[in-house]
Amino acid sequence: MNIKKHIPNFVTLLNLFSGCIAVIFAVYGNFIIAAIFVFTGIFFDFFDGLLARKLNVQSPLGIQLDSLADLVTSGVVPGIIIFKLLSLTVDTPDFASYNDSWNSVFHWQGFKLSVLPLIGFLIPLASAYRLAKFNLDEDQQTYFKGLPVPANTLFILSFPLILEFQNNDIMNSIIINKWFLIGITLVSSYLLNSKIKLFALKFKEWSFRANTMRYIFLALSIVTLIIFQFAAIPLIIVLYIVLSLSDQKNIH
Repeated sequence: MNIKKHIPNFVTLLNLFSGCIAVIFAVYGNFIIAAIFVFTGIFFDFFDGLLARKLNVQSPLGIQLDSLADLVTSGVVPGIIIFKLLSLTVDTPDFASYNDSWNSVFHWQGFKLSVLPLIGFLIPLASAYRLAKFNLDEDQQTYFKGLPVPANTLFILSFPLILEFQNNDIMNSIIINKWFLIGITLVSSYLLNSKIKLFALKFKEWSFRANTMRYIFLALSIVTLIIFQFAAIPLIIVLYIVLSLSDQKNIH
């Protein structure tokens, strides 16, 4: 039995395990712990591929397993977060005032579910579609078509972190706004499956000339993080897209 070939798959399963724990905390509204486990899962997601290449044990099984793990950690969890944030913006009627008329709230034996927050689950649907396309696309070895699922997850996760740590009334009022959250959901779902070419942070060599865009992006990201803290994350994602759009001819 060749144990070496199973090491990357074990790391991938740690990604999935982290995602499962993140789901539990996200469902209960503990976004901070959920974010910690998502970050842990993304860490494992980065290293499983690296290990597979270093050990020269890449396999079709590993590719499929990686996508299945990503769907939970970087697909389901951000969907739940948007669902929970949208739920905060909905005035669901109290049981005592509930009547039999349709009011866009489902009731089953004392359980009520608003329809509007379900829009958040467009994110796991779009993530699943994006991951399936990625597995079949042989071009995306040195660049991405559409926003990578982990990047979109960091984008979504930034909003509860901003609410928790930034303590800014203006930012809070923007984030806890149903139209903003719906817009973010639709835009991120589109970006996941768009045909926009985005550069990958993979360095074949370390020269500045060959990696100008990557070094500029990393430098601006660090500065932005220092200045804006968690609020920098959505800005960095926007910066990533803008820099990629400005350099489409050189992305291949």
